Amino acid sequence: MEELSMDDPIQLLEAALEFANYPGVQTDAAAEKFLDRFPLPVLLNVLQVQSDMPGLDNAMVACLEKIFKTNYGASLIPQYMPFVQVGLKADSQIVKGLACKTEIIFPTNTNEATHLGALAARCSSLGRVRVLSLIVKLYSISSSVASVIYKSNLLGLFEAEIKNTNDTLATLSVLELLYELSEIPHGREFMSGNILLQLLSSIISNKSMEPILRSRAMMISGRLLRDNYMFVDESSIKTVISAIDGVLALSETQDIDECETALEALGQIGSSVQGAQLLLLSSPPAARHVVDAAFDRQGRGKQLAALHALGNISGESRNENMTLNSSGEESLRQLIYKTASRTSKLTPSGLVLSILQQDAEVRLAGYRVIKGLVARTWFLIEICSKHEIINIITNLNTENTKIGMDARYDCCKAIQKAFMMSSKVSSDPSLSGLAAKVHEAVQMGPYGARKLEPQPQVMTADRF
Repeated sequence: MEELSMDDPIQLLEAALEFANYPGVQTDAAAEKFLDRFPLPVLLNVLQVQSDMPGLDNAMVACLEKIFKTNYGASLIPQYMPFVQVGLKADSQIVKGLACKTEIIFPTNTNEATHLGALAARCSSLGRVRVLSLIVKLYSISSSVASVIYKSNLLGLFEAEIKNTNDTLATLSVLELLYELSEIPHGREFMSGNILLQLLSSIISNKSMEPILRSRAMMISGRLLRDNYMFVDESSIKTVISAIDGVLALSETQDIDECETALEALGQIGSSVQGAQLLLLSSPPAARHVVDAAFDRQGRGKQLAALHALGNISGESRNENMTLNSSGEESLRQLIYKTASRTSKLTPSGLVLSILQQDAEVRLAGYRVIKGLVARTWFLIEICSKHEIINIITNLNTENTKIGMDARYDCCKAIQKAFMMSSKVSSDPSLSGLAAKVHEAVQMGPYGARKLEPQPQVMTADRF
């Protein structure tokens, strides 16, 4: 905001007091005349700087309250949303009060000029986004303010704006604001996650929408469902999964970026046990897209997104809760074996080896998949059936970056743990040599005898 100041603060104080103390309601003409004399940026700037004049802040707040209660003053609010948002975080209670006082922005009469709903109705698309941004900031203040917003039916503005698809950029901004709203801790008291997921599903399923809008809706759905299952119905989750499945099913015409985003979203949904089971037990299982793409070398970005998604579904990020119920586990096993049978590799071990023989970034994603899947005895037996897999994972020289060395070592530890947890494998004398090799690799640590030197992030400039 432009920095403006007053040469005579006494003059401003006197005028502000006179306007604020005027008996009755100030007219639009009076507000416009006052602002012609003292522009609004000047008044707002006074509140943003420390003043040595006693009573000036109080006078300014009282004056601005009366200005914003007029139709003329209310019409200026969208232009100065940045001040309102800064004011919400101000140390001064009176400034914060001006920014969020409910009798100004939540009047009982919804047709009042200062009501945010009425204000949004008069704004351009950019102005409406600013109003919605203000609502999110207000909503985050406290449960009581969120309650006022809910009772004022202001959350409906988000739904209306998403349904208005005339402005792609505005819709993108509103989607992000919706996500911010859903992340507010006390927000679940008043905001239905089911309604939000239904809105997002309708965007994802709408083939006439811009791909970037569908992609953003999928991304937000995935982030919402990553750890918020307790707040939504299973039917709403299934609707989102079905919508994303529909996007991935259009393999001939789909946008590459949209496809990668869809796979990432499924991976986020599959990060939890409940989400992974829903992906594996839907009909047909939506997880089939993840498994197929994970071992398909036709598109590198798509393969990377799918490998990380499969790592999530298999439990790599779930620590102790890696495995699923019996139906989910059987579905996962069948998907991997069916995918392998349709390739020249024929077996899951062949698929895994092909991943580890690719570049470092693909190997990094592959380590995550192995770390997750190896908690299953059938997969441990698979990787033990090809000694090349164990040789690559236990070789200190396979990786030459810290992130790669750490990922390889975590994979070693996961395999060692799987050996110890499976009596069937640990008691097999033919696998004792492999078990010892993995144990030795774990004992060596991620870097072995090598000392990692810090790597410069930028090149130093040549001296003249």
